[in-house]
Amino acid sequence: MFGVPVAESYQLSDISFQENDAVVITKGYKELKVWQRAKKLVIEMYKVTALFPKEEIYGLTNQMRRCTVSIPSNIAEGHARSSKEFIRFLDIAYGSLNELETQLEIACDLGFLEASHIDSLFREIKEIGMMLNGLKRSLANGART
Repeated sequence: MFGVPVAESYQLSDISFQENDAVVITKGYKELKVWQRAKKLVIEMYKVTALFPKEEIYGLTNQMRRCTVSIPSNIAEGHARSSKEFIRFLDIAYGSLNELETQLEIACDLGFLEASHIDSLFREIKEIGMMLNGLKRSLANGART
């Protein structure tokens, strides 16, 4: 399902510094690997939740889809903001990622997912979380230089 996880890193060529100490990621958000991986996670979650019982369409299915869509959406929206605001949007994306992890555990406990399937999803969630934190650190460190 997902390839071998690789943590995202940002080089100085991806980040520029302005006079007011604002940090700007020079890549477009669609070029950020964390956004790409988060978007793939959305597609996977739509496929996974399509297998849930129909009575969950307005419950767990809807909630899991919404929080998963929130992850790449907040990365994209934050990218268009200042570095301080971008960090805040990355925090929101990270919160949605944790929300999804909790909901996956609940879905597994309810018997909607097999443990073998959920393991690969948890690995991907962990990697995306590490990538979000790496990007936040890059932005925070650049803002102080």
